[in-house]
Amino acid sequence: MFPHETPNQSIRQARILVVDDEPANVMLLERMLERAGYERVRSTTRPEEVVRAMAEFSPDLLLLDVHMPQIDGLSLLLELAPWVGGAGGIPVIMLTGDGEPQTRRLALERGARDFLSKPLDLGEVLLRIRNMLETRVLQLQIQKNNENLERAVRARTLDLEEAQLELVERLALAAEYRDDETHEHAHRVGRTAALLAERLGLGPGLSALIRRAAPLHDVGKIGITDAVFRKPGRLSEEETAIMRQHVQVGSSILADSSSAVLRLAEEIARTHHERWDGTGYPNGLQGEEIPVSGRLVAVADVFDALTHERPYKQAWPLDDAVAEILAGAGGHFDPAVVEAFSQIDHAHLLTPVAATTVPGPAGTTQRVWDPAAAGSPAG
Repeated sequence: MFPHETPNQSIRQARILVVDDEPANVMLLERMLERAGYERVRSTTRPEEVVRAMAEFSPDLLLLDVHMPQIDGLSLLLELAPWVGGAGGIPVIMLTGDGEPQTRRLALERGARDFLSKPLDLGEVLLRIRNMLETRVLQLQIQKNNENLERAVRARTLDLEEAQLELVERLALAAEYRDDETHEHAHRVGRTAALLAERLGLGPGLSALIRRAAPLHDVGKIGITDAVFRKPGRLSEEETAIMRQHVQVGSSILADSSSAVLRLAEEIARTHHERWDGTGYPNGLQGEEIPVSGRLVAVADVFDALTHERPYKQAWPLDDAVAEILAGAGGHFDPAVVEAFSQIDHAHLLTPVAATTVPGPAGTTQRVWDPAAAGSPAG
């Protein structure tokens, strides 16, 4: 006797695969499912075809006979583990005349969800199939909803990351207002440090992160008084001590962030004035005690400062600046970083960094570095 309730459209569209070596059983199940309104039924009497049928048909439910020649249902469950295993696996109803508890237990261990005993009661068959498919349809809908939610979260996360990176760029720009009229020093340092990281084989991920973080190396200078910061000529010992405080100021501004970029920027701000020989500041770190990010930016920062005019000095010729960096290997700078520096195109390091225009104060516009447009030169 058939249940009176007709499956809804989503269940009628479910794909059902019937596997039984007896053609009569297959024909009975096909007719029964067709009369019940199921529209996508496929069957086979050849167990050796089941794996291919699973891959091609992608069923929502498998009706699988236990006792078959050559390959029985229990053995097939092992082969079908990629499809039927786990909470999201395709449900399997075993068709069996074997009432042995061991057979049922083994089938359940291998991924079966339910059993139908032969001879089949057609009403019971339809009820169990409908119940199993209702669960399957609900499971797939939950999975789809979760995937949509994950996409939405990824999109929102990307938006937040882009907003965060824009703020990082603007923070770097703020530090440049008082020191570099072109507002490009910070981003040239970022570009150079990233090129050095690539030469050292640090990988594209870390190189890109350094490119983002390095422009904030001197953000602490916004806390230094103009009387010291913009003084022409050489600083006194007291003024030098004040100027050096920009390291602690920058580190404090950037500290305790959950952002990978800002955490690296804090490390750079804190360590880029350390020296390989231990005579740097603020902590007198030596050699590999200095994080590699700080060692990279030390070279990039000094080279850019030498080759560009400052209130207290003229720009050095390119060859002289390069020679100064090379001479600093093992003293001021990490020899490995200097070796990487010797291999890149030094003239390219003086070119403007690709930028986009953003609104500035009082109706002006300012150039903000656009890493997507700043390519890596051959060197």
